[in-house]
Amino acid sequence: MTTTWGRHVYGLAAIGAGLCAVAFHNLSALGGLPYRAQLIPVLAGLEILGGVAVLAARTARAGAVAIGLVYLTVALTGVPVIVAHPRVYNGFGNFFEQFSFVAGAAILFACAGPRGQIRPAGVASFGHYAFGLCLISFALEQLVYLSQTAHLVPTWIPPGQMFWAVATTAAFGLAALALFTGLGARLASRLTTAMILGFGVLVWLPALVADPHSFGNWAEGTETLGIAASAWLVADFLSRRPFASARAGA
Repeated sequence: MTTTWGRHVYGLAAIGAGLCAVAFHNLSALGGLPYRAQLIPVLAGLEILGGVAVLAARTARAGAVAIGLVYLTVALTGVPVIVAHPRVYNGFGNFFEQFSFVAGAAILFACAGPRGQIRPAGVASFGHYAFGLCLISFALEQLVYLSQTAHLVPTWIPPGQMFWAVATTAAFGLAALALFTGLGARLASRLTTAMILGFGVLVWLPALVADPHSFGNWAEGTETLGIAASAWLVADFLSRRPFASARAGA
């Protein structure tokens, strides 16, 4: 298997999220699901073991399956919220945030083989386009909650909070367009990775330093790292496809 930073960051993000769930005995995305208390240690344990497995080339596929199942389960638990409140976008936003990990797991599973091999290709393509759907959701979520998004931007960054809220919303939308059309997709996925990592460094890292005892800060921080890792895996996939240079841009 080709060693990629995306794979390692994805595994570390899964381990971090699992440890966070164990430490706080909380998994906010599960909401008020029945038997929630019993499910948390099971899902967290699978997440940690899956993350460890992903770090080793020989067990990366098994780790991808474990992490993908965890996040698919968590994402599906949010469907009743969407059905009950279809006009509140937060439910859709939460679903696609979790689903982005599933997209990353699909790509990792397909690409966890000898260099140049992507098997099965359909699974990798599913992950590619599924992440594109997640990017559309990220753009819509920021647009719907634009003022809240702007409030997260550090005030010291010029030219202003609302500027960056609008700019990053547009960036998510353009990145989604690139993934679906193939025009500049590789570059778009790399820039998206850098942007989301920037969210982690500029927003959630300072929040953790200011309040290291907050479950919300840890949960958001590890989730942001995992979404960035999924975007990284998309970029790695596009770099490995035989026709990536023809369709995905430099």
